[in-house]
Amino acid sequence: MAFARTCSVALVGVEGVVVEVQADLEPGVAAFTLVGLPDKSLTESKDRVRAAVVNSGAAWPQKKLTVGLSPASVPKSGSGFDLAVAAAVLGAAERIDPRVLADIVMIGELGLDGRVRPVRGVLPAVLAAADAGYEQVVVPECAAAEASLVPGVSVLGVRSLRQLIAILADEPVPDEEQDEQGRPDPLLAGLRVPGTGAATGMHSAGTAHDHGHDLADVVGQTSARTAVEVAAAGGHHLFLEGPPGAGKTMLAERLPAILPRLGRQESLEVTAVHSVAGLLPPGKPLIDVAPYCAPHHSATMQALVGGGQGIARPGAVSLSHRGVLFLDETPEFNSQALDALRQPLEAGHVVIARSAGVVRFPAKFLMVLAANPCPCGRFSQRDDLCECPPSAIRRYQARLSGPLLDRVDLRVEVDRITRTELTAVGAGGEPTATVADRVRAARARSVERLAGTPWCTNSEVPGRELRSRWYAEPGAMDEAERNLERGVLTARGLDRVLRVAWTVADLVGHDRPDATDVALALQLRTGVPRGVPMAIGART
Repeated sequence: MAFARTCSVALVGVEGVVVEVQADLEPGVAAFTLVGLPDKSLTESKDRVRAAVVNSGAAWPQKKLTVGLSPASVPKSGSGFDLAVAAAVLGAAERIDPRVLADIVMIGELGLDGRVRPVRGVLPAVLAAADAGYEQVVVPECAAAEASLVPGVSVLGVRSLRQLIAILADEPVPDEEQDEQGRPDPLLAGLRVPGTGAATGMHSAGTAHDHGHDLADVVGQTSARTAVEVAAAGGHHLFLEGPPGAGKTMLAERLPAILPRLGRQESLEVTAVHSVAGLLPPGKPLIDVAPYCAPHHSATMQALVGGGQGIARPGAVSLSHRGVLFLDETPEFNSQALDALRQPLEAGHVVIARSAGVVRFPAKFLMVLAANPCPCGRFSQRDDLCECPPSAIRRYQARLSGPLLDRVDLRVEVDRITRTELTAVGAGGEPTATVADRVRAARARSVERLAGTPWCTNSEVPGRELRSRWYAEPGAMDEAERNLERGVLTARGLDRVLRVAWTVADLVGHDRPDATDVALALQLRTGVPRGVPMAIGART
């Protein structure tokens, strides 16, 4: 009886489980049995592996072959086990020394000609292998850069099964023919999912300062620009309400560019989610800038929070992890889908239960809501251009539930741009680079203050900790507390005002929030003018 084993990784969400792939050969009628709770695509690997082995110049064993995937209780899906199955079969047939295979993790799909094709989720799979103590990983050649992001792991990138056999058997490595120059590599097709990317709003920003979307392009809107800056500095959620064409979408599109670059751990988290979803940008294995996700208002609950048939896939809240989730025309979204955002807004992750298993995706994002004041978009306290009946306005505004809006720190009314503002020479505000520098300095102050705690931004600090450890100046919160007594603010709202006040203090360089900082935070929270200057740049 011949036996060999190697390892691969089964992904459940963005978490991986190391799976031992065992191959057993024994006398009997030639047959190939695959056991261990495989799905349909994994069951089909029997034919792919047989053809790949034969076309790679190796003999297929004419015996009873049983391949087991252990632990058998964990569901396995996808074609990423092909390479491990082929290696285990060749090890059992003594084409490869079985002792060489035992401590290697193999990830990759096999073509019928023996080429090794990439699969989605290479980074989280290698992370799981490293956490389990494995030090050697074999991946497709075009995914080697992504796998190499994990420290402490030796990565071997192979282009074909022939190359892997030669390397493991200590034989001369054959040269594989390269594709014609200028033509797209067909092997890269496994890294992306058709129908996704920039056209659907599911993409990440290319550079930290996108010169095609500069804040200087926004005319006027001092309050909204201040709210965007405060949101970026403290990680606060933002609600922009105003008529069509006032600049709500422009402001949201420019928000990712003023966010600081992601740290190493944050980059790995974001890259892992995008790798599982098949959204990694070509030629960029590590995402180090804040992602931006803007789903259409017809998106379902599964598209927003994740789900789908079988093992759940990440939704918009996870694709915007450590970045910006922009919901334009928010009242047009399904109300149940919007209310489903309340849990990830508080917890920073989303848990999805399906019959095939329970998955947990990270979902710590900055949410930006944009809405018109009424169905026609022309309702205003200043003029009577709106023709919508009051009942229609109430129904339209009631589509955003109170509990959801109570989790939004900043609420700003975006006014209609006047002819004077639009035609004035030099009407643009501060450029993105200037605002981004202030945001980075404010983030540095908050990180220094919160050193030794599990929080990095002011929006993450619990209200109890704010009230007991980080005080505002004496008397600075009096007006906010009076708003609490009158019912204008809830207890959660009062804590959020204090968080925003700390962010304003970080932006202007104050050691503690004073009355002016709290007044600006109240104005950004309630929309009621407090007689304080709105431009942060004028106060620094």
